[in-house]
Amino acid sequence: MTEKRKVILVTDGDSIAQRAVETAVANIGARCISRSGGNPTPMSGIEIVELIKTAKYDPVVVMVDDKGSSRTAQGEWALYEIVNHPDIEILGVIAVASNTQGVNGIKVDFSVTKDGKLIRGSVDKDGLPRSGNVIYGDTVDIIEKCDVPLIVGIGDIGKMQGNDNCEMGAPILTRAMEEILKRSGYKTKQET
Repeated sequence: MTEKRKVILVTDGDSIAQRAVETAVANIGARCISRSGGNPTPMSGIEIVELIKTAKYDPVVVMVDDKGSSRTAQGEWALYEIVNHPDIEILGVIAVASNTQGVNGIKVDFSVTKDGKLIRGSVDKDGLPRSGNVIYGDTVDIIEKCDVPLIVGIGDIGKMQGNDNCEMGAPILTRAMEEILKRSGYKTKQET
């Protein structure tokens, strides 16, 4: 029996988000499946799982994106397939807020604001705190049907009024990933 691969999912994949994810992944000493980036997600969840299995080490970060669709589209189906694959263990999902109308949203365990603060509630696309603990985004509704240990809300990665710029090291996204690792008890290669 092979050990399950440890994965963090990010519900965004456009070009700015992809640069932010790659930057944050380098910051935490993880691996990134860059080919999962795209708007919308360019491959199926099963194809992404095959790429995850080739990553040199864990944790592996994957992007999924529905390109603004309020329906269940490519990114959400990929997320569902990855979460339910027997060879994958999800450490957490970073649920990215967007301005998509007509979505149910997903309850988060906590969020990271555009200032890097951890809050119990949710945030909007700009990373500003909002009432309640539901994140509204184009690629988050299917998470309700998935068994994941941790859901972290975040604003539009790589942006958030310049606070998550790649040139600054994508600090807000990095913080979200660090919190998932900390709360899951996972130690990266850099820490061992």
